Amino acid sequence: MTVKVLIIEDNPVARSFLCRVVRESFSDAMEITEVGDLENARRQVAKFGGTGQDSAFKLILVDLELPDGNGMEFLTELVGSSAIKIVTTLYSDDDHLFPALQCGADGYLLKEDRFEVLVEELQRIVRGQPPLSPAIARRLLSHFRPASGESGTMPLNSGFGSLSSSHAPFASSRSVALDPPPEWERLTPRESEVLTYLSKGFTIKEIANLMGIKWFTVNDHIKSIYKKLNVSSRAEAAVLASKQGLV
Repeated sequence: MTVKVLIIEDNPVARSFLCRVVRESFSDAMEITEVGDLENARRQVAKFGGTGQDSAFKLILVDLELPDGNGMEFLTELVGSSAIKIVTTLYSDDDHLFPALQCGADGYLLKEDRFEVLVEELQRIVRGQPPLSPAIARRLLSHFRPASGESGTMPLNSGFGSLSSSHAPFASSRSVALDPPPEWERLTPRESEVLTYLSKGFTIKEIANLMGIKWFTVNDHIKSIYKKLNVSSRAEAAVLASKQGLV
């Protein structure tokens, strides 16, 4: 199965560079669509399934500064999409980073990073980790670290709820001792199987191999699980799975 990727970047050189990064990052067959502005990006999304859960694009890279608007507008329009949405930009400041995450970005990469670094960060997707440039990861840690050495968890309001991550700093500040919600019974057999593996610590790529499906299909299942169970972290999902005897 061919994975459809959308790259929104107005600079032709940067667009070509990002295409090479994407092709190097994944072993799946890729069909990459390149556009240079929001108008054509919206046209392509509408052409291939719209912005809903059944969007044909599985990975979308979007620049923030475009000729006909801001990439954050597009991120907001894609909130309901099943695609993994990653900002690719030159801006590493808080004024761009946090609004982008709040608009629904699943990752934030700096185009100025070396080719090898960007490939490695994109590959984090199949390991169930949010793709972040090193400088951005440090900025996030600095922003959320308690100022006076107090202990505490980092709130999960930074836009990564759609990616499964086993990293404790991104755990929700809500208590994970939750009772199974009514939506639990709406999990499909496939989703229950994914949740079982997820709770046992397997990465997205490992789950895909065990189930004989693609990594992006596993990611879609995880998004659906989180939504149905009203959780936003692997830890919360694992607690509910344990309560149901799946682990």
